[in-house]
Amino acid sequence: MTVRPFLGHDDRRLHLPAGPVAAVTETVQMIWDDMIDTMEAMPGVGLAAPQIGIMLRLAVVDASERRGQALRLANPEILHASAQLRAHDEASPNLPGVSARISRPRAVTVRFLNAAGEVEERDFVGLWAVSVQHQIDHLNGRLYVDHLSPLRRKMLVQKSAKLARRG
Repeated sequence: MTVRPFLGHDDRRLHLPAGPVAAVTETVQMIWDDMIDTMEAMPGVGLAAPQIGIMLRLAVVDASERRGQALRLANPEILHASAQLRAHDEASPNLPGVSARISRPRAVTVRFLNAAGEVEERDFVGLWAVSVQHQIDHLNGRLYVDHLSPLRRKMLVQKSAKLARRG
């Protein structure tokens, strides 16, 4: 298992939809293992494969209080989203050093292929819901800053670039 490097926010792969996963194979399991190691090293509560340059619809999420509860998702899709919104400060290792408060549905129902390769539907609430939605955005070629006004997005991108230059 390996901690993988993150793409920079301006890498065009982050702005393209990821391809579907045909089946949960040994290769997919190894990618998920690396993704969990990478997520834990951040540390973060989720990671999508495109963030590390793998253009497949794979994500991992662990919003548990005690770590080690990572959920593996392939081809996740939101079936239902609550009308009630929840604001949460979101960030991404693809745009380091900055964050923004984003409002998303407080709860979602998601269908995905699980680690056993079976179709599963699960309800997510709170931080779990925020993280799953954030990862699905990545799989669809969107970053959290795409939810912001163009001016606010530009300011965050410039701030992140300035922080990166400082090292």
